[in-house]
Amino acid sequence: MTISDFKADLNDNTPLYMQVARKLMQDLRDGRYQVDQALPSERVLSEQLDVSRVTARKAIDQLVEQGLVVRKRGSGNYVAPRIEQPLSNLSSFSEQLQQRGYKPSSQWLKRAVVMASAEEQMTLGLSPNTRVARLERLRLADDVVMAYEVSTLPASVLPKPEAVGSSLYEYLNRSGHQPVRALQHIRAMNASATLAEQLGVPEGQAVLFITRVGYLETGQAVELTHSYCRSDHYDFVAEMRRVS
Repeated sequence: MTISDFKADLNDNTPLYMQVARKLMQDLRDGRYQVDQALPSERVLSEQLDVSRVTARKAIDQLVEQGLVVRKRGSGNYVAPRIEQPLSNLSSFSEQLQQRGYKPSSQWLKRAVVMASAEEQMTLGLSPNTRVARLERLRLADDVVMAYEVSTLPASVLPKPEAVGSSLYEYLNRSGHQPVRALQHIRAMNASATLAEQLGVPEGQAVLFITRVGYLETGQAVELTHSYCRSDHYDFVAEMRRVS
């Protein structure tokens, strides 16, 4: 695939590499490249666009910084996955990815039974000094970090957190404790230095902070999950109908 229709705008005061980056971004939005498809190499780009390899490299760097492209050492540059999550459906991260053809995985940071915090006691309706299972992990799609997530459940529901594999909801389904509904709150926040390092984004970049509380059929709150999602990889979609 070529992008020979690119022409440098001499009246544009922005650097040439930014013009090239904008062209590549437009091609991504127009669907000229698909998820996981390799972009042309820096050499090929420089030849097609009649720019230097340094300019081509800096343009690709812009796409990498914005999370639109993933650079794989020794392999090339690939279009990054993007998740579109309907707000009306209660599904797990793994289910969302599998439905869209991605390979879900988790990088576990911590799985432990600990004393419930004040927030966890209140949200999950627990008594003081109650113990909870706390799961801390990075969520990945095709080996790309998409989110940092902390889930908390009563220890009575999850006595051995290390028993959870790639999908928490799959485990809860097997044990008869899968939530049937959930309340979810979403807001934007700027990534701290620690969070930015975990997500692989610049410090201060906007991320989506999602709090979800899952409930059983009985109305009991069984899951509290805080997710910090890369906003460059997540779209949340809500269908609305006008009531006449």
